[in-house]
Amino acid sequence: MTLLTPWGEALDADKPLPEYPRPQLVRDSYVNLNGRWQHAFTCAQTSTRPARQDATAATGPLAVADPTHPPATWEGEIIVPFSPETPLSGVERMLQPDELLWYRRTFTLPRGFGGERVLLHFGAVDQSCEVAVNGVRVGGHTGGFLPFALDITAALIEREDDTAAAAGTNAAAGGGAGASTGDDGESTGDGGAGDDDAGDGTVTHEIVVAVRDVTDASWLSRGKQARKRGGIWYSPQSGIWQTVWLEALPRVAVDGLDLTPRLDERTIDVLVRSDAATTAHAHSAHHRTENSDQAAIGAATARALGPTGADADSGSAPDAAEGHLATVTVRAAGDVVATASITPNIVTRITLDDAHTVRPWSPEDPFLYDVDVTLGDDSVISYVGMRSFEIGPDAEGTPRLLLNGEPYFHAGLLDQGYWSDGWLTAPSDAALEYDVQLAKDLGFTMLRKHIKIEPLRWYYHCDRLGMLVWQDMVNGGTSYNPLIITVPSVGTGQVSDHRYKAFGRADAAGRASFRHELRATVDHLRSVVSLALWVPFNEAWGQFDALKVERELRALDDTRPIDHASGWHDQGGGDLKSLHVYFRAFRVKDAWRRDVRVLALTEYGGYSHRVEGHCWNDREFGYRKYATDAALEAAFASLHDEQIAPAVPRGLAASVYTQLSDVEDEVNGMVTYDRRVVKIPAETVRRVTAQLTAGNHSTGQSSRKAKNHAES
Repeated sequence: MTLLTPWGEALDADKPLPEYPRPQLVRDSYVNLNGRWQHAFTCAQTSTRPARQDATAATGPLAVADPTHPPATWEGEIIVPFSPETPLSGVERMLQPDELLWYRRTFTLPRGFGGERVLLHFGAVDQSCEVAVNGVRVGGHTGGFLPFALDITAALIEREDDTAAAAGTNAAAGGGAGASTGDDGESTGDGGAGDDDAGDGTVTHEIVVAVRDVTDASWLSRGKQARKRGGIWYSPQSGIWQTVWLEALPRVAVDGLDLTPRLDERTIDVLVRSDAATTAHAHSAHHRTENSDQAAIGAATARALGPTGADADSGSAPDAAEGHLATVTVRAAGDVVATASITPNIVTRITLDDAHTVRPWSPEDPFLYDVDVTLGDDSVISYVGMRSFEIGPDAEGTPRLLLNGEPYFHAGLLDQGYWSDGWLTAPSDAALEYDVQLAKDLGFTMLRKHIKIEPLRWYYHCDRLGMLVWQDMVNGGTSYNPLIITVPSVGTGQVSDHRYKAFGRADAAGRASFRHELRATVDHLRSVVSLALWVPFNEAWGQFDALKVERELRALDDTRPIDHASGWHDQGGGDLKSLHVYFRAFRVKDAWRRDVRVLALTEYGGYSHRVEGHCWNDREFGYRKYATDAALEAAFASLHDEQIAPAVPRGLAASVYTQLSDVEDEVNGMVTYDRRVVKIPAETVRRVTAQLTAGNHSTGQSSRKAKNHAES
């Protein structure tokens, strides 16, 4: 049956998910390309080329058609960014491993949309794709859960030059790809119904995307998707499933921005990434600027470059070889609390003003500092939260998760991020916000984002609303052995994850691909304020070399704890003694208390209850089944009163109840799949979570205040 959420029911198919998709790097240049596209399915045995891939050369199931040779006919509309399998796409057809999925749309650039470069952004395309603009291949990507951007400047200019020549004029794209104009300030297009130029000075451009998705027929990352769906494995989906958008920017620009708070030092490590910026001043691997020295630094800069960037000796503009500097300004509620001129591509530490009392970020007080960055002609805005995540002992010497230097219980929900109408894609930004706010209203302090990378706006809602995030990496590998991934749920010994074949990791290319995506995921999410912990492997799904992966992950990010093997097949590493307990009572064992790692119940519960009229099908999957609302409520309360809450004083430091929402067969959510019915009364859930979080400090203040020199 088609089960719509309230937001899916109200969907504007012409402008789905119109919000700016990158809240921590906002630039005043944005054209949203979501909406009506054309689509077609074809046999995969066509003229093909390997999809671009950083880890290994693409062969076999990764081969994608040449996007410059699209189908001669199109089958109809598809609503992007919803996968063709989903109700909100308007298609509801599944892409098979031996098929290709094609997309096409046309657009014109709005008036004033100009720059030296134009990037075409894809939030995520599952699994491999190739892209052409105006008949020119502009690039491709493999990896269904990570964003990518393609420089399409040359393809736009070529079309504009051709149009000008055909019109018998000398007009050209000139100083960038933004010479085209529209009349309404927004992108225009009809889903690709025609590509004739309008004849009014506008130029129509065309995008064609070819997609291949083999789901679990390869070692590619796939998450919870399975061709043989059922139980904890969900229907596969394909193609574009996050926002598609255009951005114009200068040649020298802020191409990336990493913001790492160092709460105890009252500092922020800033890395302004710029592919084109010269770095003549980049003579050290770590350039520190302390705010107390800003006057001297400013004077030195003036002597070297002059008050406006001109050479102080010659009076002329500096040669590009002298390097570019970025200006970073940090504000608290509108007041400037730090500013610095820094060299791009060098990690630079800036210190908050001595007169400013640092306001730590926490779920109880999710305060965010505004950050402005300028580099040449480019300006972006961002934000950062001052907080720290560590492992340390409480007053009794028990290992705990620390937030801002204090023990803090992570009372979490497993969050799959699936929706009854958009599946992996939320039907609206308000829907993303709803899930976070619901968890918060129920008293939870953490969401474990399970085997999925969300659009950046979901993390933004966690940042601003105050919700800790545990981030799973997306699993891949070939088929999984039930003896490895299922039998341990009822209790077996640990197995070494060097046994690659047993764990579905015999293919070296798959292992290399996972490690490549791990690095890309950390780069993508490292500045998320609320992200408190990494989970590289879950329940042995494609697990391998967990200790080596942990070391690599820790080298990439030294600011967050790691659960190296969630559930079972513990290799003895990581920061957590991580347990999944569904089929027996939970009691803290003395042996666990002797472990130097933090004790965490990283999955439990999973109590199911069908709410008729709000179920995706007639199946019911859960770890214990309850027929009535009252029975579910009583069981949930009893579980926590008798097992979970008593475990906290014995060392339990975090818990993850399964789960936030129903998903397909699984009806064990706090809320139904369509998000219309919360199954357990909020007051009951809040009473339970209050028992777990009673020891948390509501202020989130750090206990180490030696470097806070002033009080407000």
